Parts: sequence; C-alpha cells; structure tokens
Amino acid sequence: MDLGLRAHDGWTLRHCDFEVPRGRIAGLVGPNGDGKTSLLALAAGLSDPAEGTLRVLGHRPGSRDVLPRVGVLLQDRPLHGSFTVAETLRLGRELNPGWDEAEASALVRESDIPPRERVGRLSGGQRTCLALALALGKRPDLLLLDEPMADLDPLRRHTMMAALMRTAAEHGTTVVMSSHILAELHLVCDYVLLMARGRMLIADDTDFVQAAHTLVTYTRDAPDAEPPRPFGPDGATVVETRLSGRSAAALLRLPTSLPAAVRTTPPALDEILLAYLRSPDATPLLAPAGPPAATAQRQSGPSRSTADGSGA
Repeated sequence: MDLGLRAHDGWTLRHCDFEVPRGRIAGLVGPNGDGKTSLLALAAGLSDPAEGTLRVLGHRPGSRDVLPRVGVLLQDRPLHGSFTVAETLRLGRELNPGWDEAEASALVRESDIPPRERVGRLSGGQRTCLALALALGKRPDLLLLDEPMADLDPLRRHTMMAALMRTAAEHGTTVVMSSHILAELHLVCDYVLLMARGRMLIADDTDFVQAAHTLVTYTRDAPDAEPPRPFGPDGATVVETRLSGRSAAALLRLPTSLPAAVRTTPPALDEILLAYLRSPDATPLLAPAGPPAATAQRQSGPSRSTADGSGA
C-alpha cells in the first residue's frame, strides 16, 4: 500500500513513506544498496514504481509539467568530455529558458575550474562541481543530488555546501541529497531522510530529530547481568541498546521519565543516525504530512507516494 520498487531479486523499496517541506535541504542517508539511488531515480522520472504513487512538485515525475523545474545530479555525472567548461555552460544556457548565468558561473569560478579546459581533462571533483553548476544554473524548484560530495576535497566541499545553502535561501529551492558523510550533514541540511532495507526510518527536521532523542548510560551489577529498563512507565521507544562490560548505553526516543541514577546526554545527529542504521527494524520517525516538495505518504485507501517541491 506504500511506495515500492521491485528489482529482479526482490524489493528495492517497500513501505517507503516520506515528505520534504518546500525550501529545505534534506540529507538522504542509508547503507549502500538500500534504495537511496533508486528513490532519487524515481523522483527524477527515470523509472516507475511497482506500487504506490510518487509526486514531484505536485505532478508525476518526468512529466512535462515538472521536468523544467527539477535539477538532477546522479553519480555518473554525464558531461561531454570534448567540450570546454565554457562550452558546457553555453549548452546549459541554450537548453534551459530560465538559465541563471550568474549562479552557474559563480560556482565554476569559486571551484577554481578553468573555463577553457576540456571537460575530459578535469579532475573528478571539478567535474562534480561543473555538473552541479549546470543543475543550479537551471534554477530548479527541486534539486536531486546523488552523493554530490563523495569526490570533493574539503575546500570544494565547502564551496558546494555554501552554494546549496545560498540557492535554498535565495530561491526557495528544495534540495534532496544522498550522502555518507554523516558528521557534516548538520552543517548544510535542515531535514533528514534515513533509509534502511528499502523503507524510510526517519523523515523529519534535524533539530526535532535531535531534540526527540536522549542517550542514557548506566552500570549493570555484573557484565553478564540483564540491563535495567532505562525508561519510565510512559513507554519511551528504545532505538538501540549497546553493552560494553558493566556499562550500557541506550538511545531513547521521546522519554519523559527516567530513573534518577541514569545519566542522560544529548546525542549528536550522527550518533542518532548511526543508531537507526544499526537498528533497521526500529519504529520509524516520520513527520506529519504538510505542504510537500517531494513526498511519499501513507494513507487509507489506495496507496500514494509523493515527491513534489513541497514534500518528499
């Protein structure tokens, strides 16, 4: 009844419900092979779901109404190697009526890419920055990025993050970007999507995700003793419990009552995400439906999943 994509050896996506509000920068994280690239391809209109429905900017992905409004940067970075950088930007200008020359040229300049250099002679990081310049120059309402920072050095990574935050702030562009760099997500992303085994485990505001969790530590009577329940009768959700000798730690969601002897620590965002990645059967944390940019929602009756400039 939810968004699903079937591969030859089983389901790539199943029960995948999510929403990204307009104008947010969403980090899409999860293990390799668990559906991130497949989800972005669905949102880009490059494939069709086996079940459920995906909506992008309120329309079917890849439709005439949405194609001019979506920028895509996939892992293969398709660029013409024989073109110069300047010729590549000219191609973007000719193909996109709403082309923003200033935005595209600024990213190329800030990334220290020679305009007269052939694309085929650029480094992997330079090619990524050029491909992103093309996507941003299109002035999209929704930008889909697959591992955009994987091959960037620290300086160009900083340049790319600044460009993404600038376009979201100045133009209201919604960004969905997959990444394995968990520690840096909070620097650029204000929304997080976490997938495991083809389903969405977290889809919510990064500040809320952090505020909704507590890390508790306690000591057991003996290394082989059962750990006490580190939460009160209100029934807080235990995301993960980790044992080390006589010490134990548990990541809890929305606790309101804890034993006095238990020590609590506000967890960092990457600690929370890692706990969910290690616990793929955890109860999902999904924001209630609202105005969407790219969205996949569960509802009664026929299933639907949506990816549109106000929710994903």
